[in-house]
Amino acid sequence: MHTVISNSIIRQFDPCYDPSKFITDENEELTVKQWIEKYRKVIPAKDIIWLLLRKEFLSEKDLRLFAVWCARETLKLIVNPDERSVNACNVAEKYANGEATQEELLSARDAANDGTYVAYYAALSAANIGHAYVAYAAFHAAYSTVHASDVNVAARAATSAASYADADVDVADAAQINQLLSYFE
Repeated sequence: MHTVISNSIIRQFDPCYDPSKFITDENEELTVKQWIEKYRKVIPAKDIIWLLLRKEFLSEKDLRLFAVWCARETLKLIVNPDERSVNACNVAEKYANGEATQEELLSARDAANDGTYVAYYAALSAANIGHAYVAYAAFHAAYSTVHASDVNVAARAATSAASYADADVDVADAAQINQLLSYFE
């Protein structure tokens, strides 16, 4: 697992642009935390999140716990979130900590899936497209807690839900980066 970041490490993940655009010192190698703190105002937040949400930087446990955190942030945007989505987050957190089985995890995921369609179509029936999209994003965030490899889905869902709820997306992105920093202390 990488504990430092450099342009050569970033290039290993085939970013959509050359990191030299933002980081001119090709020999610079910083710890992940130092790198985030130095470049978070220079490199777009979504790119920092994209870079770090992978097994090369975070353990499967931390990826799953970050997905749970994102899902819970998304659920905060819903006035009365479906208990099945809340439970999916709780079970995923327990699973990450070795306190739930894979069967319990998959069962919670399936229940959250059922609850999402109810919330989504209820919001659509009320002609509230914004609430429908928030409900759908909340589902994706909760659903992705089951699959640590889908953690980018949780992060995008949290940002999308913030956007649909007319919340500040930049604040949501900054909160995600702050949360990621906690894994590198």
